[in-house]
This record gives sequence, C-alpha cells and structure tokens, in this order.
Amino acid sequence: MGVQRESVAGFPGHNLPLNNGTQIPNSPVKGLAIDKQVLAAPIKSAVEKYQLLPEFLKVRGLVKQHLDSFNYFVNTEIKKIVRANNRIESSLDPSIYLRFKDIRIGEPSVTLDGVSENLNPHTCRLSDMTYAAPIKVDVEYIEGSHGQKTRAQKENVVIGRMPIMLRSCCCVLYGKDEAELARLGECPLDPGGYFIIKGTEKVILIQEQLSKNRIIIDMDKKGNINASVTSSSETIKSKTTIQMEKGKLYLILSQFSTKVPIMVVMKAMGMESDQEVVQMVGRDPRYSALLMPSIEECGKDIHTKEQALDYLESKLKRSMYPPSAHAPNASSEKAGRVMTILKDVFLANVRVHQNNFRPKCIYVGVMLRRIMDAILNKDAIDDKDYVGNKRLELSGQLISLLFEDLFKTMITDVKRTVDSILAKPSRSSRFDFAQVLGRLSFIGTLGHMTRINPQFEKSRKVSGPRALQPSQWGMLCPCDTPEGEACGLVKNLALMTHVTTDEEEEPLISLFYCLGVEDLELLSGEELHAPNSFLVIFNGHILGKHRRPQRFATAIRMLRRAGKIGEFVSVFLNEKQRCVYIASDGGRVCRPLVIADKGISRIKEHHMKELLDGVRTFDDFLREGLIEYLDVNEENNALIALYEADATPETTHIEIEPFTILGVCAGLIPYPHHNQSPRNTYQCAMGKQAMGNIAYNQLSRMDTLLYLLVYPQKPLLTTRTIELVGYDKLGAGQNATVAVMSYSGYDIEDAIVMNKASLDRGFGRCIVMKRLSAIIQKYENNTQDRIARPNRAGNDAGRMQVLDDDGIAAPGEIIRPNDIYINKQTPRVTRGTMVTGLTDSDFKFAPQTFKGPIGESSVVDKVALFTDKNNNMCIKYLIRHTRRPEVGDKFSSRHGQKGVCGTIVQQEDFPFSERGICPDLIMNPHGFPSRMTVGKMIELLGGKAGVSCGRFHYGSAFGEPSGHADTVEAISHTLVEKGFSYNGKDFIYSGITGCPLQAYIFMGPIYYQKLKHMVLDKMHARGSGPRVMLTRQPTEGRARNGGLRVGEMERDCLIAYGASMLIFERLMISSDPFEVQVCRACGLLGYYNHKLKTGICSSCKNGDNISTMKLPYACKLLIQELQSMNIVPRLKLAEA
Repeated sequence: MGVQRESVAGFPGHNLPLNNGTQIPNSPVKGLAIDKQVLAAPIKSAVEKYQLLPEFLKVRGLVKQHLDSFNYFVNTEIKKIVRANNRIESSLDPSIYLRFKDIRIGEPSVTLDGVSENLNPHTCRLSDMTYAAPIKVDVEYIEGSHGQKTRAQKENVVIGRMPIMLRSCCCVLYGKDEAELARLGECPLDPGGYFIIKGTEKVILIQEQLSKNRIIIDMDKKGNINASVTSSSETIKSKTTIQMEKGKLYLILSQFSTKVPIMVVMKAMGMESDQEVVQMVGRDPRYSALLMPSIEECGKDIHTKEQALDYLESKLKRSMYPPSAHAPNASSEKAGRVMTILKDVFLANVRVHQNNFRPKCIYVGVMLRRIMDAILNKDAIDDKDYVGNKRLELSGQLISLLFEDLFKTMITDVKRTVDSILAKPSRSSRFDFAQVLGRLSFIGTLGHMTRINPQFEKSRKVSGPRALQPSQWGMLCPCDTPEGEACGLVKNLALMTHVTTDEEEEPLISLFYCLGVEDLELLSGEELHAPNSFLVIFNGHILGKHRRPQRFATAIRMLRRAGKIGEFVSVFLNEKQRCVYIASDGGRVCRPLVIADKGISRIKEHHMKELLDGVRTFDDFLREGLIEYLDVNEENNALIALYEADATPETTHIEIEPFTILGVCAGLIPYPHHNQSPRNTYQCAMGKQAMGNIAYNQLSRMDTLLYLLVYPQKPLLTTRTIELVGYDKLGAGQNATVAVMSYSGYDIEDAIVMNKASLDRGFGRCIVMKRLSAIIQKYENNTQDRIARPNRAGNDAGRMQVLDDDGIAAPGEIIRPNDIYINKQTPRVTRGTMVTGLTDSDFKFAPQTFKGPIGESSVVDKVALFTDKNNNMCIKYLIRHTRRPEVGDKFSSRHGQKGVCGTIVQQEDFPFSERGICPDLIMNPHGFPSRMTVGKMIELLGGKAGVSCGRFHYGSAFGEPSGHADTVEAISHTLVEKGFSYNGKDFIYSGITGCPLQAYIFMGPIYYQKLKHMVLDKMHARGSGPRVMLTRQPTEGRARNGGLRVGEMERDCLIAYGASMLIFERLMISSDPFEVQVCRACGLLGYYNHKLKTGICSSCKNGDNISTMKLPYACKLLIQELQSMNIVPRLKLAEA
C-alpha cells in the first residue's frame, strides 16, 4: 500500500495518484472524478493476489519446465542441429551428396509385422514397450555414379525413433480434457514430464552446471587467481583458463602441453605492441605494474607475430596430429595449426570473422582486468555456489546433446558407406542420466520431477556447495534436501520457479545496437575503460560499451514489460565490474514478481476481479506489464517487499505469495514456520515414503511394487500448496485423534500406543501389490515353451491349487509360498536344426513358483496377457496382500515426528474424554520439548476447531499476515464457542480404573502418515542355511536368508567380557569350521589320503609328523592365497 501522506483537502485520508503514478500531496482537487480513485486503489488485502498461483501453475512451474524444454527441442533445436550438419558428401567425389531438407517427429507408434499402429502411454506401461515416435526427414540426393547423375528426393524417411515425453506437444495426451484422459486410462492429476522406456517410467533429472561462456574468477588451492571460461559453441566445447602465478600471467589450454605466457598469445593474435595491451587492460598504474613481469618475460626474444607463432608451435601437444608426410611446407602448416587453435578452440565463444582477432584480444583484456581487480580487491572473486552463476540443464538440452551425438555418428557412418547411401539408420536410446520415476506416493512422484542433481560426486566432504545460499530464496526450496551424504547437494525447485529455454540472439543484438551500444570495433583500447561507460555483455559475448547504462537497462526493461522482447530476457547492472549483463540463454531459474511503482503495486482490484471472472489469464498480466519474471542476477537490482504493507517508495517489486519459497514436499507441512528447521527437512524426506493413493488409474497399473492405503483421507488442517498440487485429491494419510500423554511404558522413545478398535475399523490398513511375470519363449529351432494342464492328482497337486485349467493362476485365488503360478514346460532341445511335431517326452517340466515370506497368504489380484517386442507371449500377475498395522510398523505426522507402533491396546483400556471420545493413538509428551515442533500443536488445535465447526482450516507457511493461515487466537475463539477449552486440553477418564486423570490431556486430530517401512518386510532371523561357495561362510542379507553377523565391535564386547568360548563358537564353529592336516616339521598344510587312511604333507612327501586341527575355512583360504603369491605362512603347533 502507498505510504500515507497528509490528507488532501476534500477527500480526507486519500492520496490522489495522478495518471502518471506520482503523488502530489496537498494539491487542491481540480476536475478529478471520484471513480478514477476507486479504480486505482491498491489491493486492500493480499488474499486476492493468491488467485495468480493456480493461473501460474496452469502455464508454468512444477513439471512444465520439463515439457517446455522438450517442446523447444522438438520444435526448434532438432531443426537447428540438422541445419548445421545437413550435407553428406562423398570424400572421393564431392558432387555425390545427400542433403537433409527438413526433420519432423511423427506420431507415437510401433511397427509390428510391417504394420504401424499408434500407441498410447498406458499400453506401453502394461506391455513393456517404449513410448517413442519415428524421426522423419526429407532428403534430396544424387543417384547414379561416374557419368550419369540424377537428383532425386524422398519424403518421410525414418532415420530413428525418439522417446516421447508424456504430455509434451508430440504426445497423444497433449491438450486432452479429463474425460478423454480417462478414456485413455491416464490420471488427470498425473503431471507427465517423464518417458516410458521398455514399460518403466523414467524421468531425466535436472542437472546443475556452471554457466557456459561466462568469466568466472576463483582461487585454486595454491592461492593463484584463475579466470576461466567454459566455452561451448555449435561446433566445439573448450575450457580456457588464464592464471596468475608468481606475478606472471599464463594461459592454460588443453591443446598446449604447458602453460603459455599470455603476452605471447596476444602477440600471436596480432597485438604486437605492449602499449596497446596495457591500454586494453586499463591505464591505471596499478594495473600496468601488475602486467610488468609478464611483459618483461615475453620481451626477451619474442617481438613479432611470427616469432610468437613459432614459440606457441613448440608448445603444442604432439600426439594430436601425426606429422603428415605429403605436406611440402611443414613450417607453414604448423603455424596454421596454431592459428586454428587460437581461432576455434581458444575462447570458442568469441567468433573470428575474416581473421579479425580484435574481439578476442578485447575479451582477453577484460579477463586480465578482472584478474587484476581480484588481486587488488578480494571481493571481486566469484562465488561458484551462487545460483546466478549456475545453469540447470533440463531434459530437452540433455536429449539434444544425445541426439546431436547420434546424428553426427549416423552421418559419419553414412559417409563411410556412401555406396549404399541410405544405409542402416542409427537406432539408440541410451539414457544414462535417467532415473526410474518413484511411484511410492503422489507427492513422491511430483518431488522426483522437481529434483536437481549436482554435477560433482557426493562423497567429497565440502561444506561450500552444501550451505543454504541466500540467492536460493524463491528459486530452490530451503527445506527439501536429503539427509546424509547428498545433503545440500541434491536440491528441489520451489513452487513458482520456471527454468528458461534459449531465445533467438540475433534480433536482440541488433536491438541493443539501436539502443546506443557502441561497437568494440570502433573503439581504441584507450576508450574501452573510459570512466563513465559500462561494458555490455550479452550471453557471454562482449557487444560493446554504453555511456548511460542505467538508461539502457531501463529501456530494455520497458521493452520487456511491453512484450516487445521475450519475457525471460534479464538485464543486470554490475556496478562493481562496471558491466551490464544481459542474458537470454536457457537454464536460468527465474520466478514471477508483481511490479511496483514507487512502492505501489501495479495489480489493482479490478485486475483480480477480471481474473476471478475468467476474463484474464496469467499471460495477460505479463503482457500488460503487471508481473514480470526476474532471474537471480536481476533480483540484485530490485528491492522486493514481502507484502504491500512493507513497501517503501524505493520498492520495485512485491512478492506474489511468501509461501512459494517452499517446494512441493515442504508445502504439505502445516505451520512450517513454527517448527525447528531440521524437522521440516525430515518431513520432506518422509512425505515421499508415505503410503496413499498414487493416481486415479492406480488399479489398472501393473507396477513392480505398489503400496496403497485402503482408506486415505484429506488432511483436516490443509495448506494452499496442498490444494495447488492436488494432494487433497490423492492424500497419503489419515486424521487420527491423538492424545498426548504417557501410557503403559510402551511409548518410550517415540513409540506410539494404538487403539485396537480403530485398527479394526481400518485405520492404517494398507495393500501391497507385487508383480510377477512369466514369458513364453520362442527358440531358434522353431520350438517354443508351452503351458500344460495342471495335474490334479499327482504329488504336486497341492502346489497347483491356484492354477486354472489352462495352466495359469486364476484371479481371486489365495496363493501361498512355493505355489506354482504357471505350469510351464520347455523343450529339451532349443538349438540347432528346425524341429516340428514334438511329443510330450521332448518337454521338461519348468514351473515358476511364488516365493513369498512363509506364513503370509496373498491373493492373485489380476492376470494380464500381452506380447513383448520380440512377439513372445508374456503373462503378468499382480499379487495383492492386505496388511493391518502391527507392532513395529512406522508412522509419522507431518512434522518429522516419526515413531513405531509400540503396543496395541484394547479400546476398553484406553482413556476416554467426558464426551466419550476415545483417541486412536497415544503419543508420548516427551516428543515435544527437545524437538520444538510447535506446528504440530497448532495443527492439533486447528484440526479440533475444524472438526467442531465443519470447515477446513489453513496452515500455509508465513500465512498469518495474508490470511492463508488461521491464527491461534482465532482457533482458540472457535474452540471456546464450541464448548472446548481454549488450549485444546480435555478432561480425561482412565480406561482401566474409570477415575478421572489428575491432569488435563491435550487431545485432538492430527494427520498421520503410514510409511512404507513395515516390520513384515524387515523381520529376519536364521538358524542354519545357505553358505557362500568361496569362503563357506553364511550368506549375507535378508533376501538370501543370510546369517546375523557378529562384527568387529561385537567381538570387542565379547573380549572385554571375557567370554572366550562364545567368541570361539560365533567366529568359527557356527560359521565355517574346517579340518586341516598340518605338518609339524615344515608347518605347511597337507592333505588326507583316503586310500592310506593317513594325512600326508605334500612338501615333506611323508605322513610322519601330521596333526589334525580345526581352522576357519576362510583362514585356510587366506593361507593358500598367500602361497599363490610366494608368501609362505607356516603354522607352529604346540601340544594342547
């Protein structure tokens, strides 16, 4: 809201904004109609601005950046790549060529038996196919050879198949409404943005990288200051580093074997006079003093361009180009090589036209100047972890790299086989950076889509990149990061973040020249660093300089707000470096903000009313300059107010909603701003493991493992984020009445006491679905597996109860461990010549049995038959197991308060309130003091008020000022109205004695999540069982029925206790005892000869001094392995 001035005559208490937005205090009103004032009044409360969020999420945000990126690749980038490499010429006869004219991506389809049929994603999921579309090109090529050549054209040649991202513009689901999606078997809440590869859903995570083509100044371990540029152009990618070592400047480039003095490089690029170099860097005497040692080092024997090139030639790496014998003038060729490296590899982002190296020299001058600044002033060193220096690579960019790579390989292959020009196309889909999309819960899926992977490995113990950066505000979620080794490295996008895609550069460059940027070509080194001008740097290219940078930046912002240039172009004035940075490249994170003029928001009441009526969309707000996207760098030039009330006349922008600094997972937590911060981080990790609904089509899916809650509920205390992402439609938890008290002693250390009656009514009951599959294989000799009728009378009849008459398990049957679920027979001979007419004796019995935990009975839920891509018949079974909570199952509230079920108590023994309400859970009060999760207490109050007055209460982050969170005062008021105590405590009777308890008990509903860790899947014990072949010790792990290991620390305890026989038993007798024959004479191991019934030593060749003793087999193995390496351990024996 505006700052209140003295009231104006005539209209007390109002300020009159005139048409140009300036306010004139104390002006007598002349001819100003009243309605203008009403229209231009700022928004009274911030709640109305909230409507922008759902509108934003319709067009951008969450998973839309994956879709935007993929669409940009399919529509623009793929055409660019083909245009850059569009000719294949024969190296022998250049007139024979093939030219790609156009490239398109077709409809997603699959070709079976020569017939192409269209695919939809759900079919691919069920039948293990890849959801891909053909890549089609139009080509023109020369037919014939030597004499008669004719030009021919072909349309729609398929050169490969491209996996299609769901919901992108190539996908079948694009633009469909809910009814059509339901017909295709898709869930309308499913976000898309992933691929289906061989039936599994794969998501390409966002990769984080340092920006390309930017000068980054940093210090290495030795304290030397480096300026490095990672250049990437269409043709080449290279890294150039200039380093200051012992006062001298060197260039480090991978093509040169050692460091090269920078002045030599400048001379080789044609800048022969030292004075010119000094002018390029700047006339300040401090700069020239720092340049002096480098100039002197070069000045000894290198003066001209030719000498410099010869010197650089001697530094080249030899291995790269073998010296060609047929080159007559070797020296000129060498010089040419140096020129090529200087032209194409060194600072590849600065182009060289007609051997004009001046732009490169100027760029080096700017780099040198930055290094000098960093030496004179340590603040000039860049922060690598600053979000503005990072770019996020989305799936579109990563696939485009992959496609470019494969396309170029294909072109070289075709070149190699020019005689059969349209040779075998390259087919490939290697995704090494893709992960399987986690489908444990709906929110886990969404969180997986917004995850950001770091570029370096997680094992390094560095704190810098892990710290929470101030520049992450609003762009990356401060809570949502894993605990443990990846902490702070793996990040998640915030709710309103958008990741940009590339924009066309040429029109922008010409626009900037029109706005008064002076071209570098026309300036001398002297004028470059004139005190009153700023350099203009656009996507890492130096365009020129500008004398009035502030006006230039304002002009660009005006054009952007008017929609004349792209909405994601950012302009940033760096006063320290005297530069204007303009960026239009892809991969920058940005977010929308409301523009404010002199502290008054541009969004007025009538705009929001139009939005509510559906007349106006989010894009209209952008187009009319009410909202704009700012990236991290441009935020530094803005002053952003959280609420209208906080705005001062200097404020340039106002936040849309403060809770959008949190991501999807953290947005589920009610009142997160009342919790200790690590608790919110714990909940972000656990919310992804909560069982609930996955999607509307969850029952028609066949996933390897599916956890479903039987009766999921909406949270009583909800947040705005929950409504925005649709979590209220696919919840993962239940509202439990919780009493905070200690009871029975089975609730120590976070354990929970549960009420048996509420478990009987279905609290926390879940379904586990597992998938089994069988395949009817076809073999090369024309035979194939067959399914036989089950034998109802034989000795296997008991195991075949679940089989139908066709030999396949029937849906609805109860299946126990070791039951046969497909009665399959395989031919005995599967190789060699073709065979026909097999009899029963040619088949061997090869049934597949169900391996589940003993004592657990599951049900065959569904059986599906389909063919895989090799035309074999596949059978998939879904096995369903319903579980009710038992002692040891893990539960958690939404505040990082996890606990296991400690005991289950009959309802008769449970305490109850005077209204007769009996809690579902009892939670120990000691969970609160050290954890400081006040948000959980407010949730209990809010839930109680919500139940009693019949509306959902809100608890969004930082929501009290804007009305998105109910205050405790308001909640207490409701509770008192409905006859409860204002503090949520109740009068409780003991269920055992029936007497009232001595204290009031804090009791009310809290949303509890059942996590996927269940005791049934973890429980493990073993007596005797399988052993490892090599060491003959018991196997390891629950899946292999392994032993329980007595490790080093357990051994230490037993030693300290003095239990020597127990150690002996655990470490040898129960593990791997082995009898060996040892020779007392030479101390080596012998063997036992069964014919002679004696032990024999193989080195002494007799059996005179042999003793038998027990060793661990692993020790015998070690002795023999040492002997194989010429180390001879000898055993010295004494009589026991």
